[in-house]
Amino acid sequence: MTAISGSAAAVTGAASGIGRALALELAARGCDLALADRDEAGLQQVAAEIAKVATRKVSTHRVDVGEPAQIQQFAQAAIAAHPSLNIVINNAGVALLGAFNEVDQAQMEWLININFWGVVHGTRAFLPHLSLKPEAHIVNVSSIFGIIAPPGQTAYCAAKFAVRGFSESLRHELAVANSPVKLSVVHPGGVLTNIVRNSRTGAGITDNARRAESIDRFDAIAKTTPPVAAQRIITGIEKNQPRILIGNDAWFMDLLQRFRPATYWAMLAKRIGKMEEKGK
Repeated sequence: MTAISGSAAAVTGAASGIGRALALELAARGCDLALADRDEAGLQQVAAEIAKVATRKVSTHRVDVGEPAQIQQFAQAAIAAHPSLNIVINNAGVALLGAFNEVDQAQMEWLININFWGVVHGTRAFLPHLSLKPEAHIVNVSSIFGIIAPPGQTAYCAAKFAVRGFSESLRHELAVANSPVKLSVVHPGGVLTNIVRNSRTGAGITDNARRAESIDRFDAIAKTTPPVAAQRIITGIEKNQPRILIGNDAWFMDLLQRFRPATYWAMLAKRIGKMEEKGK
C-alpha cells in the first residue's frame, strides 16, 4: 500500500498481545481503527491508550470470531463506522495444551473454529467491501506452526497450516482476478504474549504441573516483543509482502524445514532443549 496514514483498519484480537500492539502502532501512523475482541474491558483500555497519543477515530466491538454471525455483524458495523476501511487483520487466536490423545474432539473444534474458520469468515465478510477500494490489504495471522509441526500441537498446527493454505490460494485468486486487494500471511515465531497463559488444557491432562511447565518453556524461548511483531507486520503491509516471517527463530525454522522437511524436528528438539536450559 502507498501509505498507512489516512487508512482505516479492522483488527481482531485487539485487546492484547500482537493485536493490541498493532492497534497502537497503526494509530500512531495515522490509521483509524475498528477493534474487535471478546475482552471488552481490554478493548476499552486499548482505545484509552490510543486517545492519549493519537487523534484517530476508534470504534470497539465485542466479537467472538468463533461465531460467524458475530463476525458478519462486526464487518457491517466496522464499515459503517469507517467507510474508508481498507485493511483487515485477522489476528485473533487461542491455544490448547495437550497431545492428540489428551484433547477431545470438542476442544479441537473450538480451537479450529477460532483460529481457522475465524480467519475464513473474517475474510469473507470484509472482502466485498475491500474489493471496491483502489487499494486494500488483508493480513491473516498463521504461525511458525503453520510451517513446522511440533508434537503436542496437533490442533493448533492443523488450524495454522490451514490458514496458510487458504491464504496462499486466495492470494493467487486475487492476483488472477487483478483485484486491488493484496493479501499477506504472517508466521510469527515466539512472541511474548499471553496466549500460552490463557490456553485451555486438554481434557485428558491430569497433571496440574503441565500448564506451569508449558508457560516456563514458552517464556524461555519466546524472544520477540509484540511491538516488534506489529512493526514487522505493518512494514509487510506497506511493501505488499505476501509472506511475513517474524523473529530470527521463525526464519531459522522456515529454512530448516525447507532443507530437512522430514527430519527437522530431531534437530529442533535439541536446540529448544538447550534454549530452555539457558533460560532457567
